[in-house]
Amino acid sequence: MSIIGIIIIVIIAIILFAFISIYNKLITSRNRVKNAWAQIEVQLNRRADLIPNLLETVKGYAAHEKDVFDDVTKARSNLLNASSVQDSYDANNQVSTALKSLFAVAEAYPELKASENFKNLQDQLADTEDKISYSRQFYNDIVYNYNNQCQKFPSNIIANLFGFKEEEFFKGAPGSQEVPKVEF
Repeated sequence: MSIIGIIIIVIIAIILFAFISIYNKLITSRNRVKNAWAQIEVQLNRRADLIPNLLETVKGYAAHEKDVFDDVTKARSNLLNASSVQDSYDANNQVSTALKSLFAVAEAYPELKASENFKNLQDQLADTEDKISYSRQFYNDIVYNYNNQCQKFPSNIIANLFGFKEEEFFKGAPGSQEVPKVEF
């Protein structure tokens, strides 16, 4: 075998190694995106599991607030049935709005606010909200890295060749960028 033949084989081996390496990085990144999304779903399900207990506790004190309870129940159902990032985003916003209404109702009942069970559920929900927030941030970081790999040269060639598609970011609720008004 001539020196030119060896050089050609080495070049082909380097190109093949680079191709395999880039492909494997894309696979790893895509799986990280799926894992990060699964972590968000775990926290959203945890929140959804807390909601019935919270509802039952508040119902005991404020039975005539049926519309608020119905809104929370419907929002929870939508969250559990969400099948895409956008569906989860929309359902998550519904849950947040419904829970704000529920806590507003709770404010009107001092004996409820003093209930140890209600306080415990409120603390668990606050902890879960923190975890959801962190999970969203982590998911968006992973999506950012994955999308960069899908767009940058030379990995974009391999991404397009094998059908790697960019993922959606998890966005904040509409109006969340506005500064809240505080009045005394």
